[in-house]
Amino acid sequence: MEQGIVVQFKDLGAILVLALSAVGSGWGAGIAGMAAIGAWKKNFVQNKATPFMLVVFVAAPLTQTVYGMIVMQQLMTIANRGQYLWSIGALAGIAIGLSALWQGKCAAVACDAMGETGKGFGNYLVVLGMTETVALLVMAFTLMLLGIVKGA
Repeated sequence: MEQGIVVQFKDLGAILVLALSAVGSGWGAGIAGMAAIGAWKKNFVQNKATPFMLVVFVAAPLTQTVYGMIVMQQLMTIANRGQYLWSIGALAGIAIGLSALWQGKCAAVACDAMGETGKGFGNYLVVLGMTETVALLVMAFTLMLLGIVKGA
């Protein structure tokens, strides 16, 4: 059985990328969810129709967890070969998680605006897509880097 402290934490990079991505997703979805509930409450008080489409805004930050899982799988493959890439996992997880957090904040404002006006759904999705792009680029560049590391 392998005993070294480094070996005991060989999966740390993989765990960090998933955990930090998921923390950002949960935080972002929570912020957006609170805004959606507030917007619905305003609509209920005013006897206006409540836009169910706000759920799309609330769900938007959740995809970053999937990106973290994809990077995690690649890191696990490399860790099982004896390379421990903690910093790559940690930094990619932070970047992906922050993308989710800020996407949730943008989604919260979109919920408020959509709840108030009932307009602009497509415009709001474009902004959420831009914040999502950061996570996609981090995932793609990290996978590219891991491909180089794996080949070395």
